Amino acid sequence: MSSATATRPAPATTADAAHAVRRQLAALSPDLHERFPSNLPRAMAVVRDRLLAAAWREGLAEPDPRAERFGFGRALMPLSPEGPDPARLAYTLVDGADRVAVELADATANLAVAYARRTWSDAVTRQRARATGARDSLDLAATLDADGQCVFFERLATEGHNLHPCGRTRLGWDVADVLRHDLESPGTGLGLVAVRRDLHLGDDIGETLADAYPELAHRVDRARYAVTPVHAWQLDRLLPARYADLLADGGLVVLPDARLPALPTAALRTLLLPPDRAGQRRYLKLSLDIQVTSTRRSISVASTRNGPTISALLRTLLDEDPDAARIVLFDEVAGSAMAAGGDRERDLAAIVRTGLTGRLGPGEVAIPGIALYSTSPLTGASVVAELVDRYAVTRGLRQRAQAARGFVAEYARLLLPAALRLATRHGIGLEAHLQNCVPTFVGGVPHRLALRDFAGLRVHPARLGRPLRLWPGSVIEAPEVTTMQAKLGYTALQAHLGEVVLRLVLSHGLDEGAAWSAVRDVIDEVYADLAGGPYAAAAAADHAFLTAPTMPHKALLRMRLDPAGGDRYVPVDNPLHRA
Repeated sequence: MSSATATRPAPATTADAAHAVRRQLAALSPDLHERFPSNLPRAMAVVRDRLLAAAWREGLAEPDPRAERFGFGRALMPLSPEGPDPARLAYTLVDGADRVAVELADATANLAVAYARRTWSDAVTRQRARATGARDSLDLAATLDADGQCVFFERLATEGHNLHPCGRTRLGWDVADVLRHDLESPGTGLGLVAVRRDLHLGDDIGETLADAYPELAHRVDRARYAVTPVHAWQLDRLLPARYADLLADGGLVVLPDARLPALPTAALRTLLLPPDRAGQRRYLKLSLDIQVTSTRRSISVASTRNGPTISALLRTLLDEDPDAARIVLFDEVAGSAMAAGGDRERDLAAIVRTGLTGRLGPGEVAIPGIALYSTSPLTGASVVAELVDRYAVTRGLRQRAQAARGFVAEYARLLLPAALRLATRHGIGLEAHLQNCVPTFVGGVPHRLALRDFAGLRVHPARLGRPLRLWPGSVIEAPEVTTMQAKLGYTALQAHLGEVVLRLVLSHGLDEGAAWSAVRDVIDEVYADLAGGPYAAAAAADHAFLTAPTMPHKALLRMRLDPAGGDRYVPVDNPLHRA
């Protein structure tokens, strides 16, 4: 880990990173200082496993012949605490690994801290389960409102991104920052900054929040200033130095008494706000100038201005879909940024997102996709394994493998049809990976799908058939149809369904071929309905792309080796292809 103001580079070996972390923990948390070493081998094993899997899948190294092989080029070795330091391993796998080694060392040390913190939270969770008679994580979540359910499950997603070896990278934070603001923290918060109107872009979000939360009441000359929310870390650690000029001349004014507690989500920069005085819950996506996985988590001006436009478009199009009743949106209703020039225009950006509370039916539980492969502290199984066991009871299925196959088929029928039709009819490729999807379940049965965070989708204008006003230079626009197709194919099929299938192969003895056959049946049915009509040509092209012998896979490791190169894909074998 490294402070944003540190002068020396972050350690490039896990041993050095771990030593630095433990030295800080000794002063900050003696208990974590003692727990950290016993959790380090497990963290090294997970990061090493994902590094090797990425290198094998992306053709940077030959897979170990002992590795178990799965669809879309996935290869896994059994996790073992014995093995090389992931940061040092990177040097043996690829040339030019200096940057990646720093990130891997940071990710490993952070993951070990997170595991150590989970021992506390898991003990509290088990105590609560004993008091309430909860059998599994689903029982515990059922007592919470919908957004509380989301955060409860996201806090189980300790390992972060399911494919990226740097899922716990936090470059820019020191240990004190991690303890205050990371996923395992009891809470974080936000403050308000007044931005002179000639520097402000977009909506006056702070003023809207102040109307909902008395804690954010402020006195500002509204003719001269708009007000914007800022993540507590950004406010305390970044603004004083980077914006000294604007703070000095009145371009920015920190409102010192306007603070609000909030809960961090797995995205870190997205915070769940408490219920307002009307009982409404909302999320704020705020700039956070640290590197998480592969990206500096600030927010572009384009995202703040496009969010409400894209939300309105999706709502209109999805309301016309045959599965409209099964799709829910976390609408992006407002956004703002600051025209400060250069990189600084990303630092104070913010987006307001609606929540799910009050929108679920009886017995309906919301589980963010990123938590499906997480380990339940009650059963030791994955959350998706707990779901399938519930599903088996609801559907009256005795055989575990049979229940798993039925679950995958129903889950695919929830996830894919509307997304496939949206791409074919309107040229919109959703970024439907696990982080952005919140499926809901009733009795373990897939019920509805909530979608969130639209900054990563791709729109092919030739198929949209209507004008779409985007911020100039927006990466959302995809002139090539294959860019849109690759976005949907990678996120929905590989990163999302691929993980669900893999976990159930491991926990329920699911036959992987049978699972992908069930998914292919769903795809074939969707495109059969579109054949012969006005979308026939687009349907044929999309069907051919998604069922070809190979499919483009986002090369996460190659992209870290050359961060300036943008999105990069490599071909992987496609289990949806039928010879």
